[in-house]
Amino acid sequence: MSDNDATDDANAGDASEETAEPAFEAAEYTDGTVTYPPHTVSPNGAERVGTVDLREYEGHVLTWTTSTATPPGVREPNTLAIVEFELGDEYDGPAVRALGQIAGREDGSGETFDVDIGDRVQPVYAGELREPGAGIREPESQAWDGFRFRPVE
Repeated sequence: MSDNDATDDANAGDASEETAEPAFEAAEYTDGTVTYPPHTVSPNGAERVGTVDLREYEGHVLTWTTSTATPPGVREPNTLAIVEFELGDEYDGPAVRALGQIAGREDGSGETFDVDIGDRVQPVYAGELREPGAGIREPESQAWDGFRFRPVE
């Protein structure tokens, strides 16, 4: 399930890596647990031994909410969900959960997908989670990328 950290270091200078989509990285530990966001040690004190790319897994919506009063540069309304990832039958550790935005529809409407508790979703990369020029700080400091969740059809 884990990737070898040494492999990541060996490819760090490769130009093709710079244009590739980033991993949605969770950490795997010697006790077999996985956490997101990644930490140096597990909640049980186990050492980190590798990473797990959550893009390779589906999850399901535990709960969701829609915010209609968002900070500058964040879309309005903004639907957020807590997603629990299903890491397969071989994983018997604690649940791996992440909070994130629901992806927008691809029809140009600007609307997000509708979700409900229990819906299956997958992470998708978003190069821009907010409009950098809309903040009160320098636009360069407002450039945030990351992952959103899209329903699995």
